[in-house]
Amino acid sequence: MMVKPALHSAALLLLLLLSGILTEYDDQVPLKVVVKNQIDGVAPLNYNTSVVYRGILLGALKRLMSLNSDFKFTYTENLNYGPYLESVNGLAGNSADHTYWELLVEYPNGATKRPDVGIGCYIPAINETIILNFTKW
Repeated sequence: MMVKPALHSAALLLLLLLSGILTEYDDQVPLKVVVKNQIDGVAPLNYNTSVVYRGILLGALKRLMSLNSDFKFTYTENLNYGPYLESVNGLAGNSADHTYWELLVEYPNGATKRPDVGIGCYIPAINETIILNFTKW
């Protein structure tokens, strides 16, 4: 039996698309999120979530919020800089009080740094801890 080239090409394309779609969501990067409040001295809250391989932090935070009713966050879109974290678990930063949510990353070696990008661009790596730290400037 002879397969028509167009049908064969369409089947091959469909197979490639399906394999790409399936593998895109199979590779999950586990992620720990810690919510700290340096101002009020509240005990840190720890959460576990994941993000697809090479996925952005914003996606991981949305996944966490959809799966855990104890975690909520809001953000706004800045035209020039992208998503800006506004509030976590009902607590929002305030310009008058000079408070904001600081994004920190704790690496597996114990070092903690402030990334040079925000939640819309940061790509978490395996075994990192994301720290959302309520603090003052």
